[in-house]
Amino acid sequence: MNPLTKAMADLEDDVVMEILQRQLKDNRDPFAILQDLKDGMDIVGDLFSKGEYFLVELVMSADIFKRAMQILEPLLLEGMKGESKGKVVIGTVQGDVHYLGKSLVVAFLKCNGYEVYDLGEDVAPEKFVEELKRTGAPVLALSGLITTTHDVMRSTIDALKEGGLRDRVRVIIGGGDIDETIVEYTGADAFGKDAMSAVDLVGQFI
Repeated sequence: MNPLTKAMADLEDDVVMEILQRQLKDNRDPFAILQDLKDGMDIVGDLFSKGEYFLVELVMSADIFKRAMQILEPLLLEGMKGESKGKVVIGTVQGDVHYLGKSLVVAFLKCNGYEVYDLGEDVAPEKFVEELKRTGAPVLALSGLITTTHDVMRSTIDALKEGGLRDRVRVIIGGGDIDETIVEYTGADAFGKDAMSAVDLVGQFI
């Protein structure tokens, strides 16, 4: 395991920043650095699923990742000021404040040339509807880590129908134990098992 991935997995905030700054000074590709951070985040997720890490560790890892992205994002977006590949509205649904997975998806979407409208966490269904109408985005990505959010995802998609948007908006869901059964239950179009699969799905839908 490389040092940056290990530091991320071990939640060593200062070490992550030190390695990141050193690698940037050595002209390492920012996207390769992002990939190492993602690998560390994946390990955090695995440890959480095994019961070796808990919610506090998830929050810590997300905070470290956010700090790293404040440095990396401008560099990742350099030279990508051409035409956008398309618009995506994203957010964690109402009743859930987790942002770990969503932060990764947002980062990878931006790095792949998409215009991302991140509504944050604990987002009410009507807020998604308002933003989709405002931006004209053809894709909505809903994140939710806890099982109670499945009903909220379903309600959010119902709100799209009521707002006359469902026919033109493709919906991707992700987080926690989401699978094809939950896709069918919520009425979504697909689920992303990780950040890169979510990016691939957006590419198929736009």
